[in-house]
Amino acid sequence: MSLPRHYLLVDDNLQDRMLAQEAFELLCPACILICVESGAAALDFLQSGLVQPDVVLLDLNMPGMNGFEVLQEMKRDARLVRIPVVILTTSGVQKDIEQAYTLHASSYLVKSASFTSFLQQLERVLEYWRTSRTASSSA
Repeated sequence: MSLPRHYLLVDDNLQDRMLAQEAFELLCPACILICVESGAAALDFLQSGLVQPDVVLLDLNMPGMNGFEVLQEMKRDARLVRIPVVILTTSGVQKDIEQAYTLHASSYLVKSASFTSFLQQLERVLEYWRTSRTASSSA
């Protein structure tokens, strides 16, 4: 089984996007990480149908359309409903965790504070999705 190649990161924080890009280059150079800075941009990209990501990494706390709203819209769209969504956020608030799972997030991770810890966290995420079957995985 091959590692999913396309990931979509939705995060309004430029520094977090840059750290994720650096982490992907170190951990999975064969992966393609597409970054967008807002919920609206994420939905525009996803609904364009240009590339369907294997996994979406979604921040919650964004201006305009927040991560919950993006997740809710994805789960309403028949073309997007099966794309796994990993919440990757700074919020460890129980209410946020419960809401994310109620909206059918695949998993919920609180971003690690240090780059080294973030690398380890992302490495576990990539390993999990490498070994997991998704709706877009080939038979």
